[in-house]
Formats: sequence, structure tokens, C-alpha cells
Amino acid sequence: MNATNVFTPAPIKLVISPDVLESIDVRVGTIERVEGVAKSGKLVKLTVNFGDHTRCILAGIRKERADPQEIAGRQALFVVNLAPKTMAGETSEGMMFDIGYADGLLPVMAVPEKPIPNGARAG
Repeated sequence: MNATNVFTPAPIKLVISPDVLESIDVRVGTIERVEGVAKSGKLVKLTVNFGDHTRCILAGIRKERADPQEIAGRQALFVVNLAPKTMAGETSEGMMFDIGYADGLLPVMAVPEKPIPNGARAG
């Protein structure tokens, strides 16, 4: 964004109970590998280490980054208790948290401020 573009935040969503928030499992993971998805021009397949296990998570970042490989080795936040979802012939076992996509901005990853053990929970 430049100085002539002013961002207006979206309205705050409806109030939820603490139980709803508690049901979302957000964890820190290290992205070990980034691979293109052959049947998609948008998706990449991330192999993410959560400390006690790894899993594959698909992220629609291929067009948002000049080099998606730049996120390999970085920690980020992931929702890990979503039902597996098949997209473009690959199965995703979670969702990478990002900031900005819902507002039409070029997204950035939600990341911890300093290294923390893989599998640590947010909240």
C-alpha cells in the first residue's frame, strides 16, 4: 500500500463464546518443504513439522509470492483440527494462518515473534 491508498478495516465479526474459540487448534510448525501442486497454478504443498509429527498442508500462495520456496525453514501458525480436504488431487491436513487475504491485501504469514518449539499451541 502507498500513502494514497487508505485501508479501512472490515467490521468486527459477531461475538462468539470462549468455547467456540477454544475449539480451534492453532499450532506452530516449521515448514520443511515447499512443492508445487501439478494440477494447480495457485496451490503449493507444504510439509510441516509439528514436533511429534509432520503433515501436508496446501496453501494458495503460488501467485502471491515470486518464490514460494522462500518460506521453507520458517515457522508459522496453522489450524490443525480441520477435516482433511482434497484439492487438485492432493489432501490438505490443516490450514496455514495468513493475514490480509480476507481484506484483499497481499497476504503475509502469521508467525511467532521468535523461535518456539514446533507443536506449541496458540491461545
